[in-house]
Amino acid sequence: MSENTLENPHTPVQPEVDDTDEQLDVEVVAEASSGEGESVAVIGEVEPVIAVSAEAVVAETAPDTSALRPIGEATYGAAITTESVLGPDTRIQINNTADYPWRVHCSLLITANDGSQWIGTGWFIGPKTVVTAGHCVFIHAPGTPRHGWVQSIRVMPGRNGATLPYGSVTVPRANLRSVTGWTVNGPNEEYDYGAMVLPTPLGNTTGWFGFANYSDATLQPMTVNLSGYPGDKPAGTQWYQSSAIAALGPRKVYYTIDTFGGQSGSAVYVIKDGSRYGVAVHAYGGASSNSGTRITKPVFDNFQLWKS
Repeated sequence: MSENTLENPHTPVQPEVDDTDEQLDVEVVAEASSGEGESVAVIGEVEPVIAVSAEAVVAETAPDTSALRPIGEATYGAAITTESVLGPDTRIQINNTADYPWRVHCSLLITANDGSQWIGTGWFIGPKTVVTAGHCVFIHAPGTPRHGWVQSIRVMPGRNGATLPYGSVTVPRANLRSVTGWTVNGPNEEYDYGAMVLPTPLGNTTGWFGFANYSDATLQPMTVNLSGYPGDKPAGTQWYQSSAIAALGPRKVYYTIDTFGGQSGSAVYVIKDGSRYGVAVHAYGGASSNSGTRITKPVFDNFQLWKS
């Protein structure tokens, strides 16, 4: 189906935006914030992961999500692998999740229309806005009670197993966001992105990432980073890895970072001048690379809209 058959595929739930996917030569970025507390020092283009013991600064206990399946299966089924470990698994577990930048990443407990529950990942882009994959907020399962916007999403920033250093916030259906390219024309991985608008400004405490619409020439030589909550590791633990960019498409970014179901919605981000900027939303796997929905100009504009 042509992306122009119905309407602008980047049209958000309410307002419309200009439909152009041009990659600008001029960098367009939204700035990051480390929130309250000390930020982690940056050395180069990857995170300086430090092996430390988990700190018990729990405000509430995390739910048991050990038996839950990754949210990608709700749309694509268990037979299709939406995220992949590529060869030897070199992901690193993050224990100091209460520190920036790890606390920006959120474990998601997603309750679908039919009451079933699933796991995913999101990341803060502002005081009240958490970005994720479109299939985390809107499930494509036509003809079943599961189809459509999910009931709610419990957002748990910096989760570390049973520990929730910043508690959790439940986002109701009315506060979910996506675009028609996913909800109407989908499932379409080129438009697989969405967001949650929290009822409280928890991001002022955790901090957030910036996001950027970079040209191919700017983005191609960069190293990308990804941290999230995979379903093949102990429940609710956060795992990180980085890699070079394998390939760029008009609306996709490809990389060789190992991922697994449950990491859908993770930030694919770069470190530039000491700040972190999302450049894609992780959502898919493959035989030789994994991939995310690229932050093009229309995606950037929607993030700005949802952030405000």
